[in-house]
Amino acid sequence: MGQKHDKKLKQLVRSLNSERHQQAKKIDILCNDIVGAHADFVNQLQILTFGAGFYESILGCDDLNSILDVAARGIAKSIEDARISFFLLENGGFEVHLADDDNPIDVETCSIESCFTPDVVGNISRATRISSLDDMYKMGLQGNISVLNKLSVAAVPLGGYSSPIGFVLIYRDGEVPLTTEELSRVTAVTGGLASAIRVRKSTNKTISAV
Repeated sequence: MGQKHDKKLKQLVRSLNSERHQQAKKIDILCNDIVGAHADFVNQLQILTFGAGFYESILGCDDLNSILDVAARGIAKSIEDARISFFLLENGGFEVHLADDDNPIDVETCSIESCFTPDVVGNISRATRISSLDDMYKMGLQGNISVLNKLSVAAVPLGGYSSPIGFVLIYRDGEVPLTTEELSRVTAVTGGLASAIRVRKSTNKTISAV
């Protein structure tokens, strides 16, 4: 009788321990989901906050250079120690707008902007996603590879839902790689930025024609 009682008791203890273990696993999963959802919410909030401030800053710009200058400052403020350049398609070629160099990167002198050809600029501009340095190499980018590989580089297309007009080049010291969160803030505003650039370019052409 005592042995049967002990056996049942052991089975009950094992059952309770198993149930407790399963509950602990479920609680861990739930906590991880909550933490993940909170992180996603914070990231989305940061994107919205950046976007609102960004669009507000370019609203008062009345010419293309002003828009690009203000946009570059806004992006640079959001991505620390990064250098920003705009490549805009123009008459079968391209134009480059260099932002003020307030945050020089700690890498030997590099002029990555000079490595781009019309074909490479066109390919990057028509891309449907952010281009990495490896993507750019595949598109024909050439230069001092030993220097370029010390950089963390990304090209964010400017086009939105319309035809491409160029891209934003973002780069900094490769020891501090550009993050997905940083680049997501930029991609969130490229549609509106592209529209503003189109309007200003069209306005400038109209004024020139007159």
